[in-house]
Amino acid sequence: MARSIATTTTVELPELLDFIRPRHHLLLATTRDDGQPQISPVSGGVDEQGRIVISTYPARAKTRNAQKRPSVSVLVLSDDWNGPWVQVDGEAEVLHMPEAADGLVDYYRCIAGEHPDWDEYREAMRIQDKSLIRVTPTRWGPIATGGFPADVARRLDD
Repeated sequence: MARSIATTTTVELPELLDFIRPRHHLLLATTRDDGQPQISPVSGGVDEQGRIVISTYPARAKTRNAQKRPSVSVLVLSDDWNGPWVQVDGEAEVLHMPEAADGLVDYYRCIAGEHPDWDEYREAMRIQDKSLIRVTPTRWGPIATGGFPADVARRLDD
């Protein structure tokens, strides 16, 4: 039986953003006041400026943490649990309503396309008092897949 071999693929920013765009399952890691990590599962996308965008609420821990300590990490997962992933480190910017409104439209577009009624959407975001986290990538690891290291797979197959 063939073994699954782990892979890593180093990419430049354009390839990174192309990898992230169709993937919307993310883990956002921020830092708590005591220095410990706080990790949240979130939905996200990539806006036209190449920032990872995440919709949230002002009182959420991730939002408060990102405002206080904007260095964050995002783990981008594939829909398939065994699919490729990448960790992206970056600087977060947090926007609250009403400044977040245009960014929330961009967020919706990059995940779901066009909304049938943008006025209705903007009003819903206002009523919900939504916030937006935008992460500008500053560093990223290779795009990785799980599996055995190649040398271990060879030993297992011998």
